[in-house]
Amino acid sequence: MSTEVRVPALPESVADATVLTWHVQPGERVRQDENLVDLETDKVVLEVPAPAAGVLAEVNAAEGDVVTADSLLARIEAASSAPETSSEAAPQAESKAKSGAKSGAASEARAEPRAASKAAPAATQDAAPESAVLAPAARRLVKEMNLDASRIPGTGKAGRITKADVLAWLDEQEAEEPAIDPEAAALAKQAQAPAIEDDAPGSGSPPLPRLTGEAGRPEQRVPMTRLRARIAERLVDAQRTAAMLTTFNEVDMGSVLALRAQYKERFEQTHGVRLGLMSFFVKAAVEALQRFPIINASVDGDDIIYHGYYDIGIAVSSERGLVVPILRNCDQLSMADVERGIVDFATKAKDGSLSFEELTGGTFSITNGGIFGSLLSTPILNVPQCAILGMHKVQERPIAVDGEVVIRSMMYLALSYDHRIVDGREAVQFLHSIKDTLEDPARLLLRI
Repeated sequence: MSTEVRVPALPESVADATVLTWHVQPGERVRQDENLVDLETDKVVLEVPAPAAGVLAEVNAAEGDVVTADSLLARIEAASSAPETSSEAAPQAESKAKSGAKSGAASEARAEPRAASKAAPAATQDAAPESAVLAPAARRLVKEMNLDASRIPGTGKAGRITKADVLAWLDEQEAEEPAIDPEAAALAKQAQAPAIEDDAPGSGSPPLPRLTGEAGRPEQRVPMTRLRARIAERLVDAQRTAAMLTTFNEVDMGSVLALRAQYKERFEQTHGVRLGLMSFFVKAAVEALQRFPIINASVDGDDIIYHGYYDIGIAVSSERGLVVPILRNCDQLSMADVERGIVDFATKAKDGSLSFEELTGGTFSITNGGIFGSLLSTPILNVPQCAILGMHKVQERPIAVDGEVVIRSMMYLALSYDHRIVDGREAVQFLHSIKDTLEDPARLLLRI
């Protein structure tokens, strides 16, 4: 008896998807609900679970193929009727899988030389129990480091194991057993590198091959991912359709930094989340948006839509590219709620588990180039929104205060806006309102 594996229903505005990664190869056994393949859409990566247990007998879409909703991806044979080995079925299945089979073989080749260490026993996800469901980033790390997923506790939804869970488990094992496999330790250290390194020029991309052409000038042609292509399309569309203009101001962050330093430990103990700068900016933006409703509006053809709610997009950098998940109803959220929402978005962006709904909508956006060291920039609109706020690096520099030169912690702010519906006066006043609120955070409590 065979079971068909088909492309699940796609979100309304998504026409098709690209087969990203097969996690099970033809001839291998699968468990029910085990993730078989990742499908990449314009916004999110969808996991396709196995509808039944058995053996993956046939793959009908190779990595890189474009598929539509309900199209056939693979077939699973019941374990009782499937052969124990894949020697007979493998040749035909592998020819259909193409690059999917090659990817699996390459992964096995990388994992084979690694000796089993005390901290990382030689077992893969196949040895995990039925309940061990891994996020895509965690699955890659488990496979590359040849870990036993059944030993790693999951903190995600329904016990889902995230990349953070794998790294935390490795830290515990390293503390208990110093004699960890050097290669595994190196991989763990690389995986724990700060996000800024993941987005540095050239990182996260396949290494350039050594070419021996006439000029000895290496090149590599790599197709854009679906997400990167969509980002490019939207950015160009924003430049083409909106009359974008950017206004700047600077804010003395001394009061916010002092308040954060005074209460950060108590805040974390009380709410279980760190107090960052973004929550101050989100709440200050909401106050300013309530004073200047046009900044919270959007353009629809010849109409202006004024929104009576405040759904703010928070730009998050991930390995796949920039995503802007939406923090809903920010006027009703506490600062702790905002911080928890941002942490959740960052985790999901790294794991590739953001849902389509979390990336849809939004009335205003905030992007923080300061975490990468940017001192000044002109952010591009996230259409159909009509404005976006750019945060930058906090830097000590001399400024004049009451006729004296003093050193203060300053940040440049940038507001890009659609000049078709937002006048310069409103944009400047909006940005000045954010500046006033941040320089006197008590305004957030008194709402003045």
